[in-house]
Amino acid sequence: MALTRESRRTVFRQIAQRSSADWPTYESSPLFDRSSLPALESDVRLVAEPWFQHDDHEAVEPFVHAVPLAYVQFDAHDRYTGSTSYEMETLFRLFLLKECHGWNHETALVESLTKHPNLCDQLGLESVPDQSTLWRSWHHRFTAELQATVETAARTILIKAQNAGVTVPREPDRQSRRHHDENKESDPDDQTVLEQAETLTDRVSDVAFPAFSLDRGEGCEIHENAYWDLQTYLGLRENLAVNEGARSFIHESNRERTPLGHAHRDHVRDLSVKQIREMYRQAVSRLLDRVAETEQFFRAGIVAIDITESSPFTGDRAGHEDEIIGTKEKTDEYAYQWATVQLVGNAVPIVLDARPVRKGDTRKEIVEDPLDSAEAAVHVDNVLIDREFDSQHILEMISQRGLSYVVPKRMQTSEKAQAKRLLKRGKDRYETDRKLHLGDNEWHSTTLIYRRKENSERTDHQQYSVFMTNRNSGLLTEYGGS
Repeated sequence: MALTRESRRTVFRQIAQRSSADWPTYESSPLFDRSSLPALESDVRLVAEPWFQHDDHEAVEPFVHAVPLAYVQFDAHDRYTGSTSYEMETLFRLFLLKECHGWNHETALVESLTKHPNLCDQLGLESVPDQSTLWRSWHHRFTAELQATVETAARTILIKAQNAGVTVPREPDRQSRRHHDENKESDPDDQTVLEQAETLTDRVSDVAFPAFSLDRGEGCEIHENAYWDLQTYLGLRENLAVNEGARSFIHESNRERTPLGHAHRDHVRDLSVKQIREMYRQAVSRLLDRVAETEQFFRAGIVAIDITESSPFTGDRAGHEDEIIGTKEKTDEYAYQWATVQLVGNAVPIVLDARPVRKGDTRKEIVEDPLDSAEAAVHVDNVLIDREFDSQHILEMISQRGLSYVVPKRMQTSEKAQAKRLLKRGKDRYETDRKLHLGDNEWHSTTLIYRRKENSERTDHQQYSVFMTNRNSGLLTEYGGS
């Protein structure tokens, strides 16, 4: 089937009905305008996914000439000042086509246009440009930033098409060229992270800031993004109080005006947990749109659910006893606790959602809520959960969703006895089936896997860990030496 007016209408109606997406991107936030290249890349990404999912769209070329570009202001990226034969929009589409096919030279593009006059008509070409014109346009007219956007957009198109089962002219690279060119040193120290704070903030602002709002109304003198810049600045430092951080931010920021610490704290405190979670999920959705094209995310499918705690709370808990509930370890300290769900394994390590843990929450509720968020955001195959969640009802809930799980099991009398037998026999690994009682004569079937820890300092049965799973034991590697 070919591109039709009805198929186009269907795609853009679908985009308009998405609650989590603002399109065009340049209208979604003061961060962007009609000359913004990140906004253009985002728009291509947003349109490409539903476009190639339509049954009538079976090739890349129709998308190249149909993707909306009339709103884009290319003037800021055009290094020519005099009159020209070809508009920037037309050239952008031509080089997008060239990049999608992976042609190294303009000659191949010219030959293809010559052989396909219908494509020329669709691209608005009265005649085929010669090779030298195209070469000069790319090397002397397009800025380096616009060239990078062509490459990024083409890569997005190829990946979205391939993911939808559409035949593509070439195999897309699942890692961007710009990523290849970056410094490949791993595990930077704290100082290196701080030195790159401005770059990190810029990248975060493009993706995340449009999803967040303080709802301050009109006419505020300090731009709202200054608050989110300050929040990012605070997050990149350890144990930095907001008042002290706000004072430092005045000198390290390029902004003319920045928020005072108490104003920042008051605005953030006005946001409810529900509001913050919803905005965070929208920001994660925008981030996933970016990373979904990478090889790391392409292999994703494993999520881990865990409870983490804040630093010990030293203030007055009066009225907040149900929220500041203590630490995971049995101590006299109190702290906020959060249940988080994160992509793990080969995937880009993204925290997909977090929810506060309150007094009275059941373990099943604590797992279900973030797992719902994860399944709404990404395709989930496997779930890793912490030892404190080794409840048969939680395991049954995960299995009922068609997901596999791995959870470390707390060793009771029978598991300790089995571990002692394995130690006596010198066995490193053992598997056995187990039925867990759900009540009312209902059972959950699972598999117990005993594994000896590598390089354990113990000499008794505590060398062994016990895991439960409803699939094979391959996911145990995600727990390392546990």
